[in-house]
Parts: sequence; C-alpha cells; structure tokens
Amino acid sequence: MPETSVNDARTLRFERLVAPWRDDLYRYAFWLSRDPQLADDVVQEAMLRAFRSLDSLKEEAVVKTWLLTIVRREHARVYERKRLETRDIDELTAAESALIATSDDSDVEDMRQAIFRLADDYREPLVLQVMMGLSTAEIAEALEIKQGAVLTRLHRARKKLVEQIGAELGAIED
Repeated sequence: MPETSVNDARTLRFERLVAPWRDDLYRYAFWLSRDPQLADDVVQEAMLRAFRSLDSLKEEAVVKTWLLTIVRREHARVYERKRLETRDIDELTAAESALIATSDDSDVEDMRQAIFRLADDYREPLVLQVMMGLSTAEIAEALEIKQGAVLTRLHRARKKLVEQIGAELGAIED
C-alpha cells in the first residue's frame, strides 16, 4: 500500500476516533494543571502522541480511556522536564474562569473551589468520574491503579468535600 494511502487512512481514523474528544481532553488537562496554556500544550502533545500510536489502539471502544491516559502521562512528563510557576486559582481572569464552567450560582462555585482544594489523588478520580463519565474500571485503567483503590479514593474525595462544605457552612452560620 502506498505511503500516502496509509497516512490518509490513519488521518481519517484519527479524525473519526480521536478528534471528537479534544474538548473533553482539554477540560481534563485543565483540571489537572489549572493553567489554560499548559492544558493546551498537554492536549496538543497528547493528540500528536495519539496520532503516532493510533495503530496500537486495537479496541476502538476504549478510545476515551486510552486518550485520558495519554493526557495524564503527558501532564506528568511536563513536570518531569521542568519546574513550572504555580498560579493561584483565585486569580484566574474571567476568560480563564469560563474554562472551568463558571456559574453565577454560589453553590456551584463553592463546590468547584472545594474540588480544587482536594489533593490530586482524590480530585483526579472524582473529575474523571463526574466530568468525564468514566466507570471505576475505566478510571482504574487510566490511573493505572486497582479498582478498589479508585473506589476508596472516590469515597474519601466525597467525604472530604462534605467536610469542607460543612465547615464553610458552619463558619457562615457563626
């Protein structure tokens, strides 16, 4: 088969399987990095890696989990290569806040801030389940941990959210 035919077929498969997930991958990368430019860079590199290794994807049904794993690994690679400047999530511009689904509803904003305060080990599986719609088995595969560990982290994440929101409500009432 000529080289161009192979590339054309790969491009078509990429457009069909991978490209539709770009926005979801960006949201996930943003939740991981809390930086819109870094999230964009991570997704661009992840899309490139996905294109290059598209032939290794044997089961098309698992494309979402496969892509999320690539994004997660690419995000980790960024921190392996360099130390990045951190940014306070409270100082996001209005445009950047829109990327994390800002709402005028103070309850939604309180929950968002509580999620951002969770440790990565708890925030990441929660975001994968709630925002990305992954099952615990898919989360376990994406995070490369056992399903029982996912269930434990999800339980603890919810418990910590309840504690945070409850503490904030108690402070308001005092």
